[in-house]
Amino acid sequence: MTAQRDGAWDSLNRRTFDLLVIGAGIIGSRIAYEAAHAGLKVALVDAGDFGGASSSGSSKLVHGGFRYLPMGDLGLVWESQRERRALMSHVAPQHVHRMPMVLAAYRGGPTGPAMAGAGVLAYGALCGFRGTGVGLVGARGAQRLVPSLRTDGLTVCGLFDEGQTNDARLVFATVAAAVDLGVIALNHARVTDIAFRPGRPAIASVRGSVGEGLVEVGFKHVVNAAGAWVDSVRRLEDPFCDPVARLSKGVHLLLDAAPEWRAGLIVPVEDGRVAMAIPWQGMLMLGTTDTAYEGDPGGCSVSDSDVAQVLAEASVALPGDMLQREAVRFSFAGLRVLPIGEGSTASAHREHLVSTGPHGMVSIAGGKLTTHRRIALDVLRRIPEPGLAGVRLVDDALPEAAGGLEDFDGDIDPGVALHLAQIYGCDSFEVLGQRRRHANAMERIHPDGPDVWAQAYHAVEREWATTVEDVVRRRTTLAVRGLASAAVRARIAEAINAVD
Repeated sequence: MTAQRDGAWDSLNRRTFDLLVIGAGIIGSRIAYEAAHAGLKVALVDAGDFGGASSSGSSKLVHGGFRYLPMGDLGLVWESQRERRALMSHVAPQHVHRMPMVLAAYRGGPTGPAMAGAGVLAYGALCGFRGTGVGLVGARGAQRLVPSLRTDGLTVCGLFDEGQTNDARLVFATVAAAVDLGVIALNHARVTDIAFRPGRPAIASVRGSVGEGLVEVGFKHVVNAAGAWVDSVRRLEDPFCDPVARLSKGVHLLLDAAPEWRAGLIVPVEDGRVAMAIPWQGMLMLGTTDTAYEGDPGGCSVSDSDVAQVLAEASVALPGDMLQREAVRFSFAGLRVLPIGEGSTASAHREHLVSTGPHGMVSIAGGKLTTHRRIALDVLRRIPEPGLAGVRLVDDALPEAAGGLEDFDGDIDPGVALHLAQIYGCDSFEVLGQRRRHANAMERIHPDGPDVWAQAYHAVEREWATTVEDVVRRRTTLAVRGLASAAVRARIAEAINAVD
């Protein structure tokens, strides 16, 4: 156990908190941050890793909700546009970057040229065309941005800006900001039972990883932000409660590099969905599906039919030779949490749902990465705590700041320097500090990727990583590049044990 984890575990055992937040994805971590900023004593726990489920299984877009226009969710689109601008401009500019998007509609597709063109213009009009890059573009212009774009059957191309983020790192930054405000945060810590005691603080039983045992955490209020497990946590308060959420699986594929792409691509497909192809970490990310999921959230995985569907839908706009199965480096599945309702998950509205249980547990189901700050505020306003009366959104920047390549030592491999700057910003210098403690800190973990051993040591010592999966999937790019081999995983396990 690292000193960071040991200190958090000890604090959970000794203190009574104003608020316990169960679930540390992007929404739960922001709830903890906003509550601490309002002066509450907060504990934040997650049965898995911080951002280890839906929050790191997204399309990596902070988007204004273009696909929600046909659903009539104009309020959600307007709010999403506002939050995208805030995150890109001053809240998290080091984590959310401009990503131009080309909308391509094809003959015989579900969206005709007139509707597609009108949709792009309406999208821009909802935010007054401020910072949207909205317009129509010809086939040649579109191909300059997306060189692989097929033009046969192309009827119209629209252009607009969205934001792109490393979703896992946005969660880590939010958790770090919450910890800076005094939040006690612990991942791989499962709430197994809650005892509600009238007139006295409730007690949550929290079990840690192997060898850490069980602690009892006292609290006045509790928020259930457990994502796909929201109904499971609700049953800790009321074993007979009816479910409030249904799940939808979204699958993404990572393909070989497409460095010449200067924009992402979206193509309308059936059921009101869009297929996407987006440059990501020097690769091309394809997505996404939207199918009902009824199993154990922990067992969600990518099937052969999922892969076939994503590749087939991408082939509407991209040539088949770049969409071969052997080009797929990595695949992942995330679960969307949607309110219970009729119809397909693809047609379901994306509004979030906040409910309060018989003993005061406030549960949040659904929502979007883009609007996570607004959702956090909505949740906190449901808690009868004087310190939260009149709570308003904190518009401060997250603590990390962007750094430039010119600040690095000249003896660092330029590819590694660019990689570290893009991931950590000025925090890269803290990562580079691992050179003082580990002789192999600047060695590449895998020769075909930019990740170095300093990142693995930093992940364990400073970013709460406790498992090999924490390191390869969310704190490095080893997994998404298809480089997390058995040999690499074994060496990382050794590194984790050495740090511990």
